[in-house]
Amino acid sequence: MSAARQLRPARLVGAVAVCAALALTSCTKSEDPGAGSTSGTGGEQVAQDDTSGPTCTLEQYGGEKIDLKNAVVGFSQSEKEANPFRIAETQSIKDEAAKVGVKELLTTNANSQLSKQISDIQDMINKGAQALIVAPLNSDGLEPALAAARAKNIPVLTVDRKVNSEPCKDYVAFLGSNFVEQGKQAAQQMAKAMGNKGKVAILLGSSGNNVTTDRTKGFVDEMAASAPDVEIAVQQTGDFARDKGQQVMEQIIQAQPDITGVYAENDEMALGALVALKSAGKTPGTDVHVVSIDGTRNAVQKIVDGEMYAVVESNPRFGPLAFETLAKFMSGEAVSQNVVISDKLYGKDNATAEVANAY
Repeated sequence: MSAARQLRPARLVGAVAVCAALALTSCTKSEDPGAGSTSGTGGEQVAQDDTSGPTCTLEQYGGEKIDLKNAVVGFSQSEKEANPFRIAETQSIKDEAAKVGVKELLTTNANSQLSKQISDIQDMINKGAQALIVAPLNSDGLEPALAAARAKNIPVLTVDRKVNSEPCKDYVAFLGSNFVEQGKQAAQQMAKAMGNKGKVAILLGSSGNNVTTDRTKGFVDEMAASAPDVEIAVQQTGDFARDKGQQVMEQIIQAQPDITGVYAENDEMALGALVALKSAGKTPGTDVHVVSIDGTRNAVQKIVDGEMYAVVESNPRFGPLAFETLAKFMSGEAVSQNVVISDKLYGKDNATAEVANAY
C-alpha cells in the first residue's frame, strides 16, 4: 500500500468553527457577515488517491520518532485573518491540534511580510517547535527559515502554497490543491456561461506564488483549447484582495466596456468585481458572467442569487489532514511528498444545497 493510499480522507465535523460573524465596515472589505460563519458542518477535505508519487520517510529526512501528544507544533500563517480562507485555515489547525491533544501549538501570523514569516518560523524553532506547518506567503524566499528547521531535522509541511524547494530534503511535503486543474475547471465553466464567445478579464492573484501562476496557466490553456473564440482581453493583478479587485475591475470596465466575462482567481476579488460591475450599471449573471475560485460562503450565495455562475472550491480546512500526515511521518511511516486534495465545484445545480457547508 502506497503512502498516499494510507492517508485516510480527513473528515471535519462540527468542530471547525471558523470565526464569529465579522462586522461589515465597507462594501469593499473582506469581513462580510457570514464569512466563516460557525453554522453548518463544514466541508470535508479529502486527499486524492495517489499510488505512484514519491514519498518521504523519517529515516530519509532524519530525526527521531515523536508522539504528537508530547510534541510542540508550530503553525505559521502567511496573511492576517481578514478573509474567510485564512480564518478557516487557522481555525482548522487550532481545532485539530486541540482534538489530537498536542502538547503545545505555537501560532504566528506574518501579515503578508516575507521577512516576518522567516523570523516567525525561526522564533518558533527557538521556542522548541518539533514540527512545523507553514502556509507560505511566497513560493520563493523562505529558504532561511527552512534551513533553520532542516538544521535541527524539524519536519515541515507546507499547506495551500508550494515552495520552490526540494521535498523530503528542504521540507517534508506539500498539502494542497491542484491549482492548474482549478484554473482548467474555471475555464470550462466560463466557456459554458459565455456560450464559447466574448471577452474575458482575468483578475490575477498575488505575484510570486504558484497559486497565481498555476491558476492562470490552467485557465488560459484550457480556454485556448476548448473555447478559442473567447478572447482573454486583459489580465490585471488584484492581489487576492476584495478592495483591489473592485478597483481593478473599475479600471477594466472603463478601458474594456464590452467585457462579458470575469475570471477572478479568488472569491474576494470576485466579490469586489461584483460591486464594480453593478456600480457601472451592468448586471452580473446577465451582462457579465463571473467565475472564481475558493468556495467561500459569500461567493456560493452569489451563485444562489444569480450574480455568479460558478465557484471552484479551494478547501482551507487543513487541520485534520495536516496532523494526520504529521502523525504518520513522525511515527516512521512514509507519506506522499505531494498530498493533493479533491476540490468540489459549486454551480447552479448544487449551490443552494451546499451553501451552508461553504466556509
